Amino acid sequence: MEWGKQLERRSLLRAAGVMGVGAAGLALGGRDMFWPGAAEAEAEAGAGALAGDGFDAEPYVDPSLRPFLGAFPPREVGRVYTFDWVREKRGVPADPSAPLPPGPWRAVKVPVPGGREPVTIYVVNERKGRSRGGIVHMHGGGYLFGSARNSLAGLAETARALDCTLVTVEYRLAPETTYEGSREDTYAALTWLYRNAAQVGVDPARIALLGESAGGGHAALLAITARDRGEVPVAFQCLVYPMLDDRVGAVIQRPRQMGVYVWTPEENVLGWRSFLGREPGLPDQSDGVPGRVRDVAGLPPAWIGVGGVDLFLDEDVDYGQRLLDAGIGCEIVVTPGAYHAFDLIAAKSDLARQFTASKMAALARALG
Repeated sequence: MEWGKQLERRSLLRAAGVMGVGAAGLALGGRDMFWPGAAEAEAEAGAGALAGDGFDAEPYVDPSLRPFLGAFPPREVGRVYTFDWVREKRGVPADPSAPLPPGPWRAVKVPVPGGREPVTIYVVNERKGRSRGGIVHMHGGGYLFGSARNSLAGLAETARALDCTLVTVEYRLAPETTYEGSREDTYAALTWLYRNAAQVGVDPARIALLGESAGGGHAALLAITARDRGEVPVAFQCLVYPMLDDRVGAVIQRPRQMGVYVWTPEENVLGWRSFLGREPGLPDQSDGVPGRVRDVAGLPPAWIGVGGVDLFLDEDVDYGQRLLDAGIGCEIVVTPGAYHAFDLIAAKSDLARQFTASKMAALARALG
């Protein structure tokens, strides 16, 4: 597709997401990362943002999703986020009181090559003697936050609904570990599932990747890594509002109604800086950034879902369009007026239910 047509198509999708035009779903086929000058660079990037302090983004949000925003104050334009903020927000990395799934699950320590510490994975709903689909899941959290352990109860419901074995990865977080380390964590988990498929009741030809937000970025990066190494086949990638492009907030600014709630451009810069171990958006450095991979040929089919006022709208639609242009099956779902992680924050809303149903249907088809 010609570049002009790509822009025209992206603008159409953006309009559908922001203004509510069309259907809710659109189917188309211990290390310190903050070196001298980093805070100043982030402040400069924030100062160039499109949104002003007085900008009211609420009218762009679907009315049914507005009541759930009470715990999420709007963006503070130009705010500089540091690792002190990360420490404050993290709290306890894995909550021992988080609900556990009623069905079978276990924790496994998986070796990671290169002299790294083993990574913990949680194996959920395994059924030895069966031959079912399998999922490798990566949690979200801006590359900075989150825990696989805290997600087990919800993931168990997903595994039971899809009648599959699910493995979720307690990958190491940034900035203590950059993408080079966490990429090996997730790849080790994928390799473990592939090599132990018979023991956990999985058909090794039906393994899908699943992730939300930064977890979606991890899933996309893992799909690229698996393709490049040629050792483990991946059947499908389910990318839920994935974090794909390090330039957003650093050298690319989105329309001001995007990224006002839940995850902002300023937070995005910190997440990418921590994950990459360098300033985000550098023109000649794209390793570790799935949205900037040179060639998408050979990647697995995908489902990509995102909200119409999510900061990641354009990068997600663009990535899906690149897959389609390469002849790779990809379903792109844009939910009008939806902010980042709306399916979790407003899980009982009709829009969230529709979004989740589309995701689950795509996974069910992929896993067979």
